[in-house]
Amino acid sequence: MNQYRLGGFQMLPPVVKNLLIINAIMFLATSVFQSTIHVNLNDVLGLHWIGSEKFEVYQVVTYMFMHGSFQHIFFNMFAVWMFGSAVENYWGAKRFLTYYVATGIGAAVIHYITVYFGQLLPFNQVMNAFLEFPSTETLREFVSYHDIAYHIHPSIDQGMYEYYKESINSLNAMLNGSATKDQILAVNSFMLEYKEYYLNFPNVVGASGSLFGLLLAFGMLFPNQRIFMIFLPIPIKAKYFVMAYGAIELFSGLSNRPGDNVAHFAHLGGMIFGFLLIRYWQKHDNTYNRY
Repeated sequence: MNQYRLGGFQMLPPVVKNLLIINAIMFLATSVFQSTIHVNLNDVLGLHWIGSEKFEVYQVVTYMFMHGSFQHIFFNMFAVWMFGSAVENYWGAKRFLTYYVATGIGAAVIHYITVYFGQLLPFNQVMNAFLEFPSTETLREFVSYHDIAYHIHPSIDQGMYEYYKESINSLNAMLNGSATKDQILAVNSFMLEYKEYYLNFPNVVGASGSLFGLLLAFGMLFPNQRIFMIFLPIPIKAKYFVMAYGAIELFSGLSNRPGDNVAHFAHLGGMIFGFLLIRYWQKHDNTYNRY
């Protein structure tokens, strides 16, 4: 007899309840800190890539409890409750918490592998080519690959935004091949500063990686359970829902649409690590089938 039957079904099991509370507290703290002492907790506790000056080891865990908007936290926490409650009731608190944290870390690993090879490595290549030999040609090559204006956000770094506005004339002069020596030096200084800014910019927040791990677990534990969703005209079995959602995330990640700030590969990473962890438990953990 498993824990699911022994303990009975709880609408709000302990780990899920505490996850909801912690996420709500951190969301409120983010707003308070920003409005009172102008500290952006999402920047401090969100996950920067490992080569960033802002990266800290603790961010691998703390990023899971940070969210960017009310809509972001509301839908994440609603789904954590909806799918996580059933999974925790079935597995028990200890295994559930281990799985939740592990899939969140796995999501971060997969996300930043894709970000590094798909975004940061190519950026470094064209940026370093310019810095090693500042010229009209290397600058044109850089701007043909990378849109500086799109990536500078005054709400995130007002100082960098002002520096960019001051440097626009020099950048345009160099692109047109009419820059003076002083303008070339000014562009070079700006590009050095911009490189540091951009490499510190990637930042992930949210419980979505762990959530997608829970979605995968729900589909594997209750494959024939029918799911009712507002946007679905008919109920769908959990196993098909999970497969469809995974395919959508893969397509969205590969599409790389401009302005898409969703970490699709983090979602896939949560599902991949969740699948591997469940399979490991099934094969090597004698206690797994008791829960």
